[in-house]
Amino acid sequence: MIKKYTCQNGVRIVLENIPTVRSAAIGVWIKTGSRNETPELNGVSHFLEHMFFKGTATRNAREIAESFDSIGGQVNAFTSKEYTCYYAKVMDNHASYALEILADMFFNSTFDGEELKKEKNVVYEEIKMYEDTPDDIVHDLLSKAVYENHPLGYPILGTENTLETFNSDTLKKYVHDMYTPDKVVVSIAGNVDEKMIKEVESYFGSYQGGEDRLELVKPSFHENRITRKKDTEQAHLCLGYKGLEIGNDKTYSLITLNNILGGSMSSRLFQDVREQRGLAYSVYSYHSSYQDSGMVTVYGGTGTNQLDSLYDTIQETLDTLKRDGITEKELRNSKEQLKGSLMLSLESTNSRMSRNGKNELMLGEHRSLDDIIIKIDEVTEDTVNELANQIFTEHSLSLVSPLENWDK
Repeated sequence: MIKKYTCQNGVRIVLENIPTVRSAAIGVWIKTGSRNETPELNGVSHFLEHMFFKGTATRNAREIAESFDSIGGQVNAFTSKEYTCYYAKVMDNHASYALEILADMFFNSTFDGEELKKEKNVVYEEIKMYEDTPDDIVHDLLSKAVYENHPLGYPILGTENTLETFNSDTLKKYVHDMYTPDKVVVSIAGNVDEKMIKEVESYFGSYQGGEDRLELVKPSFHENRITRKKDTEQAHLCLGYKGLEIGNDKTYSLITLNNILGGSMSSRLFQDVREQRGLAYSVYSYHSSYQDSGMVTVYGGTGTNQLDSLYDTIQETLDTLKRDGITEKELRNSKEQLKGSLMLSLESTNSRMSRNGKNELMLGEHRSLDDIIIKIDEVTEDTVNELANQIFTEHSLSLVSPLENWDK
């Protein structure tokens, strides 16, 4: 049972008591990410995520790390295009202690100049590491191709040029303006009771933030090609198609469709590209949902001598899917697989905390497992086929390869 509580200042708390475990996961979710940045501030959300671990008024970076190590806990964070999350997983008897440290990081980080300088260098290295991973870069290039100069096309890590300009005042102002109470959700799942809600409120329930003046602009979908020459062993190819926004009624038909297309080992792309023709080791599809848009991505990596064949095979797979539709067996198997994945994914407190936090932050509602299973069962061959014909029309393309040019 999920308990919801809204503090006077607008911070929301969601708590799911799971008495059968001995752990607790706590996440502080903020509805701001690279989408909320200006071109000059690109990368600030991710850099902040790093700096929250670099020291508070009472703890230095080492002491923050030791605080969790000393209780056998884990602490981490991540930044996406539309939200940031700081989280910890600990034994249930250490939940209050973990909450206190997360609150200390959230409210009392000093953003010290020396630490800031060192951490910039860490993120520079992270950007270089990313550049050395072509099967990651190609997805960022696809976002740029699809969304062009819209913030959804910005890289989450930012660039070395933008990072260089950040200072302590930049970070403090961004936190003040963007980490406002109405954008914050504290999600807890595990062997904890409702007293924890009061504890969260004591830390998060009275602070006031600034005013986010950045209006979200709905992105347009563009048909573009971005290719980058890089000395790689493989050619890495992405195709992007217009998807669905978060909360769309057709979402369950889309996740069923994606599962059939490229979400598993029995999927059409895996069977056609890898099993039948041996063209790639890695080939898959996935769907990204945002507040007002979405994208379906198809990825495949292969030798440059097989790139044309890979592209043609993907197109043939999509054309066959649109022309002939899915089979009754594919529909049945996909539904059962989705139900199984859903159930298995909720066996850890971390995944429960994440699910509840993201649902509250992005949707403001929580569907029970029974409700979700009903929604999956309502998907039909017709709803999936209709969606396939709607989605797989125009597309953008990104490619990272050693080729000078490629004219498919």
